[in-house]
Amino acid sequence: MTAPKRNVYLKTIPLTEAVAKTQAVLDRDLLLRSEIVPTHEAAGRVLSEAVFAEYSSPTFHSAAMDGIAVTAKETFTAREGSPLRLTKGESFDSVNTGNPLPENRDAVIMIENVVFVDENTVEIETPAFPWQHVRRIGEDIVATELLFPQNQQISPYDIGALLSAGIWEVRVWEKVRVCIIPTGDEVLDFEKRPEPAPGQVIESNSQVLGAMARNLDCIVDRVPPVPDVPELLEKTVEAKLNEPYHVVIICAGSSAGSKDFTRATIAKLGEVVVHGVAAMPGKPSLLGVCKDKLVAGAPGYPVSAVICFEELLTPLISWISRKPVPARPTVDAELTRKMPSKLGVEEFLRLSIGKVGDKYVATPLARGAGCITTMSRAQGVGRIPAQSEGTDQHATVHTELLVEEKRLDEVLVTVGSHDNTLDILADELMGLDTPLRLASSHVGSMGGILAVKNGSCHMAGAHLFDPETGDYNFPFIDKYLPDTDVTLINLAIRHQGFIVPKGNPQNIASITDIADGTVRFLNRQRGAGTRILFDHHLKEAGITPSAVSGYDKEEFTHMAVAVNVLTGAADTGLGIYAAAKALDLDFVPLARERYDLIIPTAHLETPQVQAVLKLLQSPTFKARIEALGGYETSLTGQIMKPGIGLGE
Repeated sequence: MTAPKRNVYLKTIPLTEAVAKTQAVLDRDLLLRSEIVPTHEAAGRVLSEAVFAEYSSPTFHSAAMDGIAVTAKETFTAREGSPLRLTKGESFDSVNTGNPLPENRDAVIMIENVVFVDENTVEIETPAFPWQHVRRIGEDIVATELLFPQNQQISPYDIGALLSAGIWEVRVWEKVRVCIIPTGDEVLDFEKRPEPAPGQVIESNSQVLGAMARNLDCIVDRVPPVPDVPELLEKTVEAKLNEPYHVVIICAGSSAGSKDFTRATIAKLGEVVVHGVAAMPGKPSLLGVCKDKLVAGAPGYPVSAVICFEELLTPLISWISRKPVPARPTVDAELTRKMPSKLGVEEFLRLSIGKVGDKYVATPLARGAGCITTMSRAQGVGRIPAQSEGTDQHATVHTELLVEEKRLDEVLVTVGSHDNTLDILADELMGLDTPLRLASSHVGSMGGILAVKNGSCHMAGAHLFDPETGDYNFPFIDKYLPDTDVTLINLAIRHQGFIVPKGNPQNIASITDIADGTVRFLNRQRGAGTRILFDHHLKEAGITPSAVSGYDKEEFTHMAVAVNVLTGAADTGLGIYAAAKALDLDFVPLARERYDLIIPTAHLETPQVQAVLKLLQSPTFKARIEALGGYETSLTGQIMKPGIGLGE
């Protein structure tokens, strides 16, 4: 049997060119029809034809103030100190705001400027001028005039104008109807609440893209996942093209793998317009036209699928709908580290952003196209232009925000060592009367110290042990932050050791048991306090790093190490007890250590840091830390000084 052939990309093109090429092929006038809807239900819809007023507004001369209606020329003799006396029914009539102006009256005097002598007699000291405080016929709208042109999106205010002009229903473009078709043998239908086996994934892209389409006011449907059978995929797509959908999105199968059938399906049912864009993530995106409808192939990786929708489908759906492309707020932010990039490809960076001092700082999150949580954690997205080979550290990046700008003032920027207690801290901060969001970047203890040095965070987590002094963090601060005034607050004492599978099948009891080359070890990244601790114990045991199988294989969090052990990708790795407990793994203790928060003293009085300091004194918060397992809170919330060590 011949193996399935791999697809070959057409020439990758810039995103804007991909949109323009598709617009040139797609006939939106044929694709989208108009419909009539009641005016009071038309907010957000787009007019398919001009609207002309049936009535004027107001339809009569009316009083614009409470007071008396008069004939202006009869009041010209009124003077201060020499009041003019008027008689009800003869020279004035009482009116309220909105009342029709009585016949032969052409002005209104506010009630505050009227002195009542008796029920039928008043005096005024200031003359009125013609049409004073009067709304004339057609002041707002004149019958037969153009009220709104075609393709205007109707706002809530427009509904008031339409009804005032006697327009009871309007003709608008119908809503764009989208059908999403997930594909893949490995994809499980989330509606069945499945438990994935190795090699299987729970289908979620359809729901992400569906929610994004609904934000564009689309009507969205989704079919259950379609297996990787070309004939079945073709049959499903063709069936949806024969239904009243305007856009069909095929999830996954757009790349160059042997089971990627989306391109062939679109080519068989219509025309492939774009296959491959000069963007990362999102390169395998597909656009085509079948039966005069837009058909898209969204990449299978979640972040790639999001980029495909935001950069290609959002402008196309907006164009079809005759709506402006949604615009995000933007800020300029300082990048916390250098980001190299591939020349010729526009790269999208997910960024954790907060305001530190008087500037916005942006820390790049993981680049992996499969990491949907980086979108959840990001406050913004930056772009590295296709003609650039990257962005330097401290460079200013123009950033599109995923949140309102004022929300950035509520972000606590934390950089440094990963610890599970930060998840508890993040949850507690969001539970405050004025919620605060913890933006945490896991770059290791040394990375946190450098972030403090560069003014890129409110605080940094560190647990750096110095063998010469037996102390934590201070020797490193003295070396790397000699000119920075910082305050150290303890978060917790934690237990580090070897995370091993349930039952400890390799019988690991000490560090010497991983030095015979048979145990697959998983290390932490350079600069991580856990790695420094491991190197210290290797040295004490007289073991060279080269003797440890997997010493050069790195992960960035304790939970990542634990997951690798759980799935059998590694036999063991050094990490905290809480990570082992969370995944029901076993744990071989190695050391206790102190995890501190390094806080630039200049930030101590900020609302974000003050909220943290208050939480660290809370018995409830301490109890939640201890419940994780492998933590001690005897020093939690205390200011650390050199020589305190573990407080014993």
